[in-house]
Amino acid sequence: MKRLSLMIEVYRKFNLRVIAKRFLLKSRCTGSRKAGQSHSFFDLGDCFVARPPTAGKLLAKTYHSMFQTSLIVFFIILFSFNALSQQKPEHLLYYVDNEESFESLSKNIDKISIVAPGRYSVDEDGIVWGDVPPRVIELAKKHNVGVMPLIVNPGFDQLMLHKLLVNPQSRARAIATMVALCEKNKFLGIQFDFENLHMTDKDAFTRFYQETAEALHKRGFKLSVAVVHRPEEYAGPTDYHKWLFENWRAGYDLQELAKAGDFISVMSYSQHTRRTTPGPNAGIPWVTQIVEYFLQFMPPEKLSLGVPLGSQHWYTALDTVKYFANARSWSNSMDYETAKALVDRHKGKMVWSDEQQVAYAVFENAGLFEYVYFEDARSFKAKYELMKKYKLRGFSAWVLGIEDPALWSLMPKGSH
Repeated sequence: MKRLSLMIEVYRKFNLRVIAKRFLLKSRCTGSRKAGQSHSFFDLGDCFVARPPTAGKLLAKTYHSMFQTSLIVFFIILFSFNALSQQKPEHLLYYVDNEESFESLSKNIDKISIVAPGRYSVDEDGIVWGDVPPRVIELAKKHNVGVMPLIVNPGFDQLMLHKLLVNPQSRARAIATMVALCEKNKFLGIQFDFENLHMTDKDAFTRFYQETAEALHKRGFKLSVAVVHRPEEYAGPTDYHKWLFENWRAGYDLQELAKAGDFISVMSYSQHTRRTTPGPNAGIPWVTQIVEYFLQFMPPEKLSLGVPLGSQHWYTALDTVKYFANARSWSNSMDYETAKALVDRHKGKMVWSDEQQVAYAVFENAGLFEYVYFEDARSFKAKYELMKKYKLRGFSAWVLGIEDPALWSLMPKGSH
């Protein structure tokens, strides 16, 4: 709607300019007339232009020509607006350096807008290290796909991240390196993936992001940020929700980050993890709640929907270190084919949840129940439709190489 309003304003100004030029409006719109001379008036915005009746035919002919010209311009603008409004969604796919990820990238490159390798780390001194494999850069360049590598705090170390954020020299060193890497490798830009960010570092993180955005934008590069899920303003009902809020959710100033950078990839997954009871990685009701919350702080064209591609397996694990009981519930992420084979091996049955829009299976293993929640082509389609419903920028999917191969047939080509 903002684009449409701007286009209408351009059209209005163009129309007035044409009228002014055609009728040579050099005098003030006073409405005065000489004695004995009749006048008619043509409404032009806020004033009236006097014209003698003898010029009626010329005026009519000229106005008709002017109207045709401006009408053509209006439809050109309208067509441009429709083209913009129908722009293809942006498909960002995360990449890890293994053969499965590279094989998926190679096979499906025409469906990808941006590839985001998780390849750079930074410490409290602002020292950045890592690289993006040359074969990834070359493949992306050949297919006009942007490369936007991640920069992370290794191990999601909270204390180290705090030391980086409060040290101006460290921040400056890190920013200078990010700019140099973008220039050297012709990256599209950088994505921040700083997690386990304490809520007390909110302002410091925002300042670092703003400083980085300014430096990258000056040189023509983009900056985005991956932000942990958050479905509401309130922390939540349990101690676990309080811990999530304090250490993972409340450290991001969504409104200011959206203003400073190019877009936000919301990690609308990890609804259930190894720390929790079994459940969907990203059930549609929960994902919808997250999207609606984030859209309170940014326009939809600034928000990229996080989409998980891996399945999750919950089981009983032996643990002689953390727990005196020596066992606990645990979970691992796995690729779609492995998850499906695991269920088949134990003669389990996949069940589709209409409410959550995911498939799951429960099977018995020597008397203990195990659970698998899948992310497959069907669950991907549900999230893709949600992305379109809210007219979001696109999606950011974790991670290439573990997906259900069938989902690619559901996906149109991404924007480039």
